Amino acid sequence: MKRQADGSGTADQRREQMLRAALEVIVERGYPDTRIQDVAERAGTSPALVIYYFKTKDQLLTEAMRFSEDTWYETGTRRVALIDTAAARLEELIAMSCLPEAEDDPGAPNTSWLLWLDLWAQAARHPEVAEVRRKFDERWRDTIASLVRQGQEAGEFGPVDPADFAVTMSSLLDGFAIQIALEDPTVGPGRAFELCMRFAASQLGFTWVPRHRAGNGGALAGAQPAKVRS
Repeated sequence: MKRQADGSGTADQRREQMLRAALEVIVERGYPDTRIQDVAERAGTSPALVIYYFKTKDQLLTEAMRFSEDTWYETGTRRVALIDTAAARLEELIAMSCLPEAEDDPGAPNTSWLLWLDLWAQAARHPEVAEVRRKFDERWRDTIASLVRQGQEAGEFGPVDPADFAVTMSSLLDGFAIQIALEDPTVGPGRAFELCMRFAASQLGFTWVPRHRAGNGGALAGAQPAKVRS
């Protein structure tokens, strides 16, 4: 692997530094108010090098989001691999979508829903961003549908259409994501998680019982394992 001329690290390392910096700055300032210079300063490099890697600010946004998404899926894959039932695996992914992450991995990239608000806004007006958004959504719906099929094959879930459920579930999560990002006092992360789990249980035919409740009336992660209805 080639090193940068200044000896500061490999090309991949420098690229990742810039992506992490972009995620941090966009969450803090919003995409419209984020400048290439801001990202360069946060990454400890020059604006020219950021442009060399990413060409445009739109490309920087989409690549930063791709990096954040890939890391999120890697984390999710590791977690669900340790869970026995499809219902509990689905619960884990919904919890990861709704609930704030424990700060036990300081190296993890930012995954704030504020990033998605900026991506959605840019996708409405920029075809290249819209295509990236479409692929992200397809990946998420495919992940949900695959979990549903696993549950059906194991006899955990009822005979729903996996694709239809995935579209509905992902849309429900997107709607709650807006409320979470805007810090709505009525729809906090805990309540969004509980409502999503109630919906999933009712549609797929398993029993879900939360163990604890958050201060805003929502269930906390770590709910009891889902019990399939006989």
